[in-house]
Amino acid sequence: MRLSVPRPPTTGHFADLVMQVEALRNEVTRATECADVQLLETAAGRRRSLQNLHAYLALRSHDLRPLQEGLDRLGLASFDHAEPHVLASLEAVLTNLYLLDGRKVNPAILPDPFADFDAGPALLLQNTTRLLGPAAGLRRTRIMVTLPTEVADDSLLLQALLSAGMDCARINCAYGDQSLWARIITRVREAERITGLACRVFMDLRGPKLRTGPMELEPAVLKIRPLRAPNGNVLRPARVWLTADGARPPAHDIADACLALDAGWLQQATPGDRIRLRDARGSNRTWRIVARQDGGCWAEARKTSYLVNGTALNLLRGKGQKLATTQLISLPPRPSRIALRSGDLLYLAYGDTPGKPSLRGLDGQVLRPGTIPLAVPEVFRDARAGEAIGFDDGRISGVIEKADSEMLQVRIAHTRRPLEKLGGDKGVNLPESVLNLPALGRDDLDDLDFVTQEADIIGLSFTNSAADVRFLQQRLRELGRTDIGVILKVETQRGCANLPDILLEAMRFPSCGVMIARGDLAAECGFERLPEIQEDILRLCAAAHLPVIWATGVLEGLAR
Repeated sequence: MRLSVPRPPTTGHFADLVMQVEALRNEVTRATECADVQLLETAAGRRRSLQNLHAYLALRSHDLRPLQEGLDRLGLASFDHAEPHVLASLEAVLTNLYLLDGRKVNPAILPDPFADFDAGPALLLQNTTRLLGPAAGLRRTRIMVTLPTEVADDSLLLQALLSAGMDCARINCAYGDQSLWARIITRVREAERITGLACRVFMDLRGPKLRTGPMELEPAVLKIRPLRAPNGNVLRPARVWLTADGARPPAHDIADACLALDAGWLQQATPGDRIRLRDARGSNRTWRIVARQDGGCWAEARKTSYLVNGTALNLLRGKGQKLATTQLISLPPRPSRIALRSGDLLYLAYGDTPGKPSLRGLDGQVLRPGTIPLAVPEVFRDARAGEAIGFDDGRISGVIEKADSEMLQVRIAHTRRPLEKLGGDKGVNLPESVLNLPALGRDDLDDLDFVTQEADIIGLSFTNSAADVRFLQQRLRELGRTDIGVILKVETQRGCANLPDILLEAMRFPSCGVMIARGDLAAECGFERLPEIQEDILRLCAAAHLPVIWATGVLEGLAR
């Protein structure tokens, strides 16, 4: 069997491709020369990165598909991964085309085209190390951990995190205050000294995050349920820790619920006794005392119980001898939430007056729509009827039907589950509204002096424009901390649209990176567009040789 060998393209075909690539190279070269006007204000060592970013922006302004189809036929590399070394990629393709066309490569016009291929990745590694520190061992990535507030009093947890590979500790300034942050940083530095491992501290300014305000309090209901198999059989009874002084259960034990009870009543309880109660649904339940320990005792429940303040707990022994009775009074009230279905009405009110849940009739119809506050006046000034609005990272979305300076009337269009509940401190997204919000709010400006003194890196949340970056630069100059690392968080449609200008402005920072806040981006742009958007961000940052942090539940999602 003879193989048919296709004929090589004609010389004219090569010549046409040569002309196209030459024209593209010349335009990209001019773009890099235009970058020179910004070089004087750019941080030292950024010249190549700035020129390469301009080259990439010039390259992506063209539809390269027809040219790429011609190059694919010749087995030449595509431009899909040219971001770190745009001009070098074009010159490598052009060199190969010259050789295929039988031409000599003129070193004066095309110097060694392969010499710069390693420069881009080397600059990215250098910038990553400058911002986040050296990588551990053979690992190329850095691990950033958002610290819970509990680490302020838990040095062992921080030592364990450092030993497990944490390179950067993130403090979210949306929670806590300066005294809490100072305690956390003290613990981080202690853990560094004890383990001998280095860790950068990243303090993430809260920015103009839109979050719902407080809701009215309602009586708490505590649900205690055993672990069941899919067929309903009990795999493990619910374990209830009973204590008189609020003592936590021993560290090695897991409690499904903790109850603070009368000390005299609890003193009489011994293993083998039973607790009989009528729960909030009117169901009779019996628990069994199984053990006593310092600070309290353990009870087990094989059926689900619903407890409220005022629930009577009867302590029984033997064949039903009642030893004592006490009432549960320790459950704190909890914030109410608004139950929402598609088609429901919701009111978003300006201010911080606690919101009210919706009121429904016996047939399930809404008699009074729920109201939830938002203390951001710019929203009520700038939002318009007909614009989209989302809550809780896209779990609930709707359309603004009416808008004024005091209230937004929202019609719910979609809920992720048939019934969703909206409470306080949940994110609000207005992807179609043009909100004139500063990247640094009043609280951020108050915190900035502390943050620049204590942190290695600061995060600019909701970076929407180059003007936001310039404002931060000005504040850092005033505070004398132009050397601090900066991470620009991209989490809005405006931020994505303005990212080229944002990155050009960011070149003035000596140490800088970008964080893709996937949760807010998905709520703003839609989950279906998230892969496309984050790929575009990654490409732009690769062209600028800037490290990227992939954030918000990525590892959690993989683990689940």
